[in-house]
Amino acid sequence: MSPLLMADLTVFVLALLVGFEVISKVPATLHTPLMSGANAIHGVVVVGVMLLAADVVTTGGYALLFVAAFGAAMNVAGGYAVTDRMLAMFRSRP
Repeated sequence: MSPLLMADLTVFVLALLVGFEVISKVPATLHTPLMSGANAIHGVVVVGVMLLAADVVTTGGYALLFVAAFGAAMNVAGGYAVTDRMLAMFRSRP
């Protein structure tokens, strides 16, 4: 295993641990506003996937790229759906 791959895996695992710790401490009343705020982050992930698409040359790379693009797109769409439902609670009813 190369040192660069080991460093990347270390950053990934640390990000998972920190993310889990931060999200688990969020009360339920703040979860939906945080979800809508996370849309920008997932949008950045989609841009990152598009940038990585230029460097992919193997079939396995294409498969991982597809999984990353699909997951990021699902997060963006789901985040906007949750935000729309949250904002609908504050609209006046006819």
